[in-house]
Amino acid sequence: MRIAVLAFGSRGDTQPCVALGAGLAARGHRVTVVASERYGALVGDAGLELAPVGVDPLEIVESEEGQAWLRSGPAGFVRGFRGIVEPLAEQLVTEVDKVCADADLVLSPALGGFGHHLSERYGMPYALLHFQPSEPTRTFPNPLVPLRTLGGVGNRASYALVEGLSWLMLGRMVNRLRRKVFALGPMRGSPFRRARADRVPVLCGVSPSVVARPADWPNYVHLTGFWSLERAWTPEPELVAFLDAGPPPVYVGFGSMVPADPAGTAETVVAALRLAGVRGVLQGLPYGGADDMFVIGDADHQRLFPRMAAVVHHGGAGTTGSGLRAGVPGVVCPFFSDQPFWGARVALLGAGPAPLPVRRVTVEALAERVALAVRDRGIRAAAARLGELLRAEDGVGRACEVLGV
Repeated sequence: MRIAVLAFGSRGDTQPCVALGAGLAARGHRVTVVASERYGALVGDAGLELAPVGVDPLEIVESEEGQAWLRSGPAGFVRGFRGIVEPLAEQLVTEVDKVCADADLVLSPALGGFGHHLSERYGMPYALLHFQPSEPTRTFPNPLVPLRTLGGVGNRASYALVEGLSWLMLGRMVNRLRRKVFALGPMRGSPFRRARADRVPVLCGVSPSVVARPADWPNYVHLTGFWSLERAWTPEPELVAFLDAGPPPVYVGFGSMVPADPAGTAETVVAALRLAGVRGVLQGLPYGGADDMFVIGDADHQRLFPRMAAVVHHGGAGTTGSGLRAGVPGVVCPFFSDQPFWGARVALLGAGPAPLPVRRVTVEALAERVALAVRDRGIRAAAARLGELLRAEDGVGRACEVLGV
């Protein structure tokens, strides 16, 4: 089969897609990953074809304008979306349409309804990829709602609220592009509702050991386990020497999230690690380095994290999964979106202290949580037990079985 995997977003979104694609390729299928050019090496090293798109979402997010947009609140987010993202949407949709025209199967995220539009235009089947548990349930609210629970009815209603707001923001643009690029008529309802009516398979790349499968999910929604990618990564000799020179350090990195004051945040993090009495490995933070701190660039989290005493991160789904799989405690400092959900989940599992929102990070608060994560025997034991369970899972294999390919 010719399978197209649509991977839009940061490395945390793209790497699981590449892992899934590699599993499908190992079963004899021709897999094309539609992603930003910046992930060309990641895709190529996995033996997959890259169809590069000219729109780089991460470039938008990391820009000064993009960061101001993400911090602008709900109304500002909608205005910014129309000003920043919508002008690039036609280019992205046109590129995706060209790549997927001859695909036998499309795997896509739910937002935007790409899979549905392509299926309606060309007739191929599609499946949805979820990186957080996004199917409506009474068990917990939508991961984009930063609350622990709203009660059974409220929890389920939160999904309709989030999806309704998403369609309100995207609907006009989606229908304009359906007409102009896909030569299709307008959608009368959201693609979320249409996919459920059609019972489109959903692959949720999350472990049931981290989020138990809700009893009210329909049988076409599959909690497969995390999609982990085994990469060939050789750490620089200086990093190896640093790791070997003392006790396991604490990793600190916020992925594609950029703090409002990067230099000030770096100083706070270093001071907090020293107050907690630990060494540090810093990723993406502007710090000159010192004997007790080592600054790195790109790294394979799955190979690096097991060497850490704890992992401090923003709570992205991909980084959370890698940290839990490594079996080390996590300290989550969420910025927005689904990150508070993952921070609360890590704490609920006993694999880390309560999350510390990035806006509340101080030297003392971060040092307290790092010290707890590193020295609390209960947290360390819970993280180690969970890591063993996750490493024994085969999320990619399970996902391939669900697809029947």
